[in-house]
Amino acid sequence: MNEAIPVMRVTDHGTAKLMPDVDRERAWLLTVDGAPQSYVDLDEPAHLEFEYTRRLGHVLDTVAEPGRALDVLHLGGGAFTLPRYLAATRPGSRQDVVEADRGLLDLVAEHLPLPGGSGITAHGADARAWLEAAPGDSADVLVADVFGGSRVPAHLTSVGYARQAARVLRADGVYVANLADGAPFGFLRSQLATYAAFFAESAIIAEPAVLRGRRFGNVVLVAAHRPLDTAALARRTAADAFPARVEHGPALRDFTGDARPVGDQEAVPSPVPPAGAFGIG
Repeated sequence: MNEAIPVMRVTDHGTAKLMPDVDRERAWLLTVDGAPQSYVDLDEPAHLEFEYTRRLGHVLDTVAEPGRALDVLHLGGGAFTLPRYLAATRPGSRQDVVEADRGLLDLVAEHLPLPGGSGITAHGADARAWLEAAPGDSADVLVADVFGGSRVPAHLTSVGYARQAARVLRADGVYVANLADGAPFGFLRSQLATYAAFFAESAIIAEPAVLRGRRFGNVVLVAAHRPLDTAALARRTAADAFPARVEHGPALRDFTGDARPVGDQEAVPSPVPPAGAFGIG
C-alpha cells in the first residue's frame, strides 16, 4: 500500500504544501504560507470541503439549468477545486484558469493532475492583465478567488477591474468573487459600491456572525445584469452544515450605505485578517 505523504515546495509567491486527508482517500489540502487555499478530492471532484467554496458552488449551480455547459473564466487557480467541480457537474464546459504563481501550477499539475478531457486550460498570468486582454462577451461566469497571502490584491478591487469584468461577461453572465472582511466592513461596502456601478443586481452570502460583525470571515459577492435566483441561493446556503445568509435588494443597499466606488489610484488590498482567522489546526 502506498501511503500519501505531504509535499512541500517553494513556489513563485510562497511556500506551498500539499497535505493528504487521512479520512478521505486521494483528497488533499493545499496551503500557501500556512493559509488554506484549496481542498480537492480527486475521486469525488463534486465534494466541496470549505464552507465558502460550497457557497461559490451554490452560485454555480443556480446560474443556469442543471447540467448546462458554460464558458467560465476563473481568476485564481489554487488546486482547481471549482474548475474540477464544474467539469463534474456541467460536463462539456470550457474553462480557463488564470494563476499568477507558475510554480504552484507546476506543483498541482504534477501531484493533482486534471482528468483527461476536462475542458480546463491553465494559464500562468496576472489575473487583471489576462482579464484586460480577454475578448468581450466571452464568458458566462467569471469566478474571482485571488488572494496574495490572505488578502485580495489592490489591483483587483477597483472600478478599472470591475469594468473589465463586466466587459468580458455576456449580457446574462454572472460575476462571483470570494472576499474577506469584518466590521466595520469598509472594504466590503466599497466593493459593493464598485460593482453596483457596472451591474444592475448584486447579492452577498456569508455566515450570520460575519454579517453581524462578530468575526472576520469570507463573503461571497455575486453580481449580474439580470435578476439573481436569491431564493434558491438562500435555500441552499441555509441547508449547509454552517448555514449562511443571502443579502440582496434594499437590505444590501442599506448595508452599502454611502460607500463610493474605488478608483484605481485609491485601491487597497482587502484587510489583514486577525491572527488565526484562516488558520488550520
